[in-house]
Amino acid sequence: MVRNSKILLSLISLVNLLNPPHNHIDMEEEARVLVNEISRQYPIEARRVTIAKWNFEANMTEENQKLYEAAEAEFSRFERKVWKAMSHFPWQNFTDPVLKRKFMMKSLIGQAVLSDKKLARYNTLITEMKSSHSMAKLCAYKTTGVCNLTFEPDVMKIMAESKDPEELKHIWSSWRDVFKEDVKHKFEDYVKLSNEACFLNGFPNCAAYWQALYESPEIINLPWELDKLWTRMKPLYEEMHAYVRRKLILKYGPDLIHRSGGIPAHLLGNMWAQRWNNIFNLTQPYPDIPTIDITDSLVKQNYTPLKMFKLAESFFTSMNMSAMPPLFWKNSIFEKPTDKTVTCHASAWDFYDGQDYRVKQCTRTNMLNLATVHHEMGHIQYFMEYRNQPFMFKDGANPGFQEAVGDVIFLSMITPKHLKSIGLLPADFESSYMSDINHLFHVALEKVALLPFGYVTDLWRWNVFNGKVTADHYNCHWWKLRELYQGVIPPVQRSEADFDPVSKYHIAANVPYIRYFISIILQFQIHRALCIKAGQYDPDTMSPPLHHCDIYNSTEAGSSLRKMMSLGKSRPWTEVLEVVTGSRNMEAGAMREYMAPLEKWLRENNRRYNQYIGWTKTGHHCLPVSPY
Repeated sequence: MVRNSKILLSLISLVNLLNPPHNHIDMEEEARVLVNEISRQYPIEARRVTIAKWNFEANMTEENQKLYEAAEAEFSRFERKVWKAMSHFPWQNFTDPVLKRKFMMKSLIGQAVLSDKKLARYNTLITEMKSSHSMAKLCAYKTTGVCNLTFEPDVMKIMAESKDPEELKHIWSSWRDVFKEDVKHKFEDYVKLSNEACFLNGFPNCAAYWQALYESPEIINLPWELDKLWTRMKPLYEEMHAYVRRKLILKYGPDLIHRSGGIPAHLLGNMWAQRWNNIFNLTQPYPDIPTIDITDSLVKQNYTPLKMFKLAESFFTSMNMSAMPPLFWKNSIFEKPTDKTVTCHASAWDFYDGQDYRVKQCTRTNMLNLATVHHEMGHIQYFMEYRNQPFMFKDGANPGFQEAVGDVIFLSMITPKHLKSIGLLPADFESSYMSDINHLFHVALEKVALLPFGYVTDLWRWNVFNGKVTADHYNCHWWKLRELYQGVIPPVQRSEADFDPVSKYHIAANVPYIRYFISIILQFQIHRALCIKAGQYDPDTMSPPLHHCDIYNSTEAGSSLRKMMSLGKSRPWTEVLEVVTGSRNMEAGAMREYMAPLEKWLRENNRRYNQYIGWTKTGHHCLPVSPY
């Protein structure tokens, strides 16, 4: 059945081809008519494919997969038709800046530019790689033959809680055994099709395409900006790495960890060693001082996943931001179902009708999941604030902005002051220098630790897309970058017969990851600005300490954040950042300012114990053995 919108778009396109406008003014007016119709139809088409995608990820049956792939193909055909209709206009010369930006936003359509056959293959490849994550079942350590461990919650729980290095190594290796030769072949095909699509979008490869989404000023480029930000944060990371390495040597011994080497990745409390907060109990600076890890309080107070989401909502509404609409509570998935297979990776969803917003999360009752709850609800807040923008502008100012909002709120949420006010810390809990160091270290294990992993994940993909790394070096290049930037090494010898990068969901699912690196930088920068607006921080005296700031109940901070989000992608991200921070540049200074007391403490502690800062790089952890 041919839809009316498609007929109309085809007619408009045909008119443009057969009857080109006689002058520039007429041309812009016809372009405006076209864009208005596209803006009316896009949400209808986007909602249709989003529903199909939700139905599949919330119930992963073959039938739902087929329906989703069919809807995805139909939506891509719609996007291709829109792109062709808009491409007949020389939009670069338009005098109306808003119209010009609308055309610019739709001048790139990604994989939708591929032919139907190639697009179907592309979508199937990604679906199958993602399904490897959802369907995998691992064998327990020293198993008696029962292999029924699912990634969520079984495998993640073991990686977070076990302190048996052999069990951790078994689980670490078993998970990566899922992603070997078959998945690598699929990934190679995915790379070829991705690069073909990016070339048809006007870029030499997908590395250039992904970087262009950040609209970096012409005088600089995204890789240069990221390198500058990482260089600024590297000294803090190296001090933390040296301290954590010493603590782990005390736990596991020098035979497992060399005092000047990389840290074995399976000992850091996370399947990818991307966040280290699960080893806080092994590395806590002052172990005899009460901490603000509120997991026990959440459990004792019978916090359910629903109650955790209600708690997050109350913080946003205290700042005069939006309550979640009724459909959010009706349609979201807050817990892992027992009767069907779902994609457990937490995600927020906009269904493009201004009312239907959802979260899908297999929530567990702990502090880390509470942070994720705030993160996902931050996405929903962003969706609701820009809902009145034209469809072309319904997105974050850049992908990092989308990821930052909820985490900004959580920086206030986890202050002792706020946790006491909501009963998750005892009323007699007293902050001190030592409790502050514990608190900052806990934050650093999540935020600072993620920076190099966030950087490497896309640096590896950029090198794959631009041809610097070929398929016969995929795995070894991955470990070369992991050791170089992150100072982590695999617990067992790796080779090109393995394919470890795709063990990370975002790589399998074609989700760019540099947004999380940028998000961390932005969230501290935005947090600092909102704290100043809330009267909670004086930048001249740097007091009270930035890590004490709690913007709960601050309508001034809420108003500033809402203004930023309401702009969506209607203006370049540099201008949107200026709205809330007064600066057009991403700056790591706010994060260093926040972490300053901890950085000083780490430096002094490492000198006291004569620690090696950094790590020797051997590059001997992966053998260039081809699986073919």
